[in-house]
Amino acid sequence: MSSPEPGLDAIMGERRQLLNVAYRLLGSLADAEDVVQETYARWYAMTPGQREAIVSPGAWLTTVAGRVCLDLLGSARVRRERYVGEWIPEPLPEPTEWADGRGGADPAERITLDESISMAFLVVLESMTPAERVAFVLHDVFRYSFAEVAGIVGRTPAACRQLASSARRRLRAARSPATPAARRAGVVRDFKRAWEAKDIDALVGLLAADATATGDGGGLVSAAPRPVQGAGQIALFFVERAVLVSGVTVLERTVNGQPGLVAQLDGVTVSVLAFDVDGDRITRIWAVLNPDKLRPWTS
Repeated sequence: MSSPEPGLDAIMGERRQLLNVAYRLLGSLADAEDVVQETYARWYAMTPGQREAIVSPGAWLTTVAGRVCLDLLGSARVRRERYVGEWIPEPLPEPTEWADGRGGADPAERITLDESISMAFLVVLESMTPAERVAFVLHDVFRYSFAEVAGIVGRTPAACRQLASSARRRLRAARSPATPAARRAGVVRDFKRAWEAKDIDALVGLLAADATATGDGGGLVSAAPRPVQGAGQIALFFVERAVLVSGVTVLERTVNGQPGLVAQLDGVTVSVLAFDVDGDRITRIWAVLNPDKLRPWTS
């Protein structure tokens, strides 16, 4: 005998989980919201009898969302080849709603939910194949078993285990040593002060010698067409921008769970900066200027 059809509250209660999964898979809040809408549309396209026959609606919804994301990841690569300039994942403002974790994964393989939305983490995910990304995020971040992941990716559990292992190696190769949150915040605060003071020497002292700064204007606003390399070049670039654009207010904000900066002009957010910090030096800066990616920051 089938169970009664789950109510609207139970089904919509899965929305947070679906949004969390889709954002990590796609790096775009707007695309993640589209995935959730499509997932619910497929649920309600079924007859009441078909819905009643589903033993675990939450698992069904996640499976569908995962498959939609997998399809989108393939087309996203083509879209990003046509993207003007550098593409950076869409920055998330604070607070971020976390999905509940699931048990069962090897603790050595676990990635915390807050780490999994850091800009550094999302940028590494961009280097993975769609199948690697889905297998890794669902297993290592959201604790889905490889048998469950296999049903989404369309491969065997053993193959999904290999995909996640490959993704894990990519992440380890790119990951910076852990820096305490208070130290990261202090370094970013010092960068803000030096930037506002247009102090090139102070900026150079806060940047790793081989630091990289990447800007994403999406062809809609001015941004460096390629990453700026080296402490001196980055310091000069930021000071020149500060001279050219007057009246900008720089605020300390949490960006993707990490200390970051938000630049506003006449109360409108024009840039969101995320940082990767190793010890007392900034190794990477990601500046999102594309207004389409800044909509969550306008309120």
